[in-house]
Amino acid sequence: MSAPKPLSVVVAGGGTAGHIEPALAFADAVRRLRPDATVTALGTEKGLDTRLIPARGYKLELIPPVPLPRRPSGDLLRLPSKIKGAVSRVREVLSQVEADVVVGFGGYVALPAYLGARGRVPIVVHEANARAGLANKVGARFAAAVVAAVPGSGLPDAQVVGIPLRHAVTSLDRTALRPEARARFGLPPSAPVLLVFGGSQGARSLNSALAQALPGLVHHGIAVLHAHGPTGTPAAAAPGYVPVPYIEDMHLAYAAADAVLCRSGAMTVAEVSAVGLPAVYVPLPHGNGEQALNAQPVVDAGGGTMVADADLTGDRVLAELVPWFADPRRIGRMGAAARASGHAGADEVLADIVFGVVGR
Repeated sequence: MSAPKPLSVVVAGGGTAGHIEPALAFADAVRRLRPDATVTALGTEKGLDTRLIPARGYKLELIPPVPLPRRPSGDLLRLPSKIKGAVSRVREVLSQVEADVVVGFGGYVALPAYLGARGRVPIVVHEANARAGLANKVGARFAAAVVAAVPGSGLPDAQVVGIPLRHAVTSLDRTALRPEARARFGLPPSAPVLLVFGGSQGARSLNSALAQALPGLVHHGIAVLHAHGPTGTPAAAAPGYVPVPYIEDMHLAYAAADAVLCRSGAMTVAEVSAVGLPAVYVPLPHGNGEQALNAQPVVDAGGGTMVADADLTGDRVLAELVPWFADPRRIGRMGAAARASGHAGADEVLADIVFGVVGR
């Protein structure tokens, strides 16, 4: 009797790091739990797919991008013609890899992936945000299983499991790794460190406010590690200020930091809270308000504060953060509260759900 075919999993979550990272964290869990399984990622030439996915050791199959409007509009009416080619390409890939299941995380490739898989292989939908996007709302209608990071996502009957996070994040010992991490970034070994980042593309308002606050932060002995995005740094590198376009090894940045100033995308909130870092969250003022909803449970638990984008100034940065750094015990309490609302273990929980769907 011949051996059964190895499990073939296709993940769809391209475009931004917020969609790619949970997909890859889940893929890592599949490889740990089922070393014989193969994982193929669907992505597009747009966004970070071609950069992040192959670097993590996964096969990437490109499909045409299908950006989805957040609200009904003329773009929504034009979707069918855009989707047709992408769905055809998805079906080619599913056939080539003999897919057993498609696991979608939203983003540019999710809707074509769901439509291409419908009626051919089972679908599992994961929603990371506190408010579901259009692609996952559609996919959830005919999925074999629907899971969400938090309650109230708007997807009916969703099982709440958290967000799959990289093992390097969930297993991070910040204290043990701190000396190596600070040496890696050229940060002072003992000074308090603020980590600032605004997602893979940076955030103009965060960059501007930090530039205004930087003299005050330096005056108070607070060093800054700043991932400013691809458009350039708002200030020159100087002792105690380390600007970089993008941070590849975020676990090292978390180990180097004592507190964070950041956006509140679902992946950002999940990682920052899971490693026990207090944060000032500045929700993106666009979209459907999901970024504020993402951060609210951590803020309510005492693991951070939230500042509206329109209210973010250099003075506000100093007013929020300088008192934290002046009281290490307060930072410790806030970090513990943040960690208590973390998402450790979601990667393997989701993998077990997927294995159950395919019956293996």
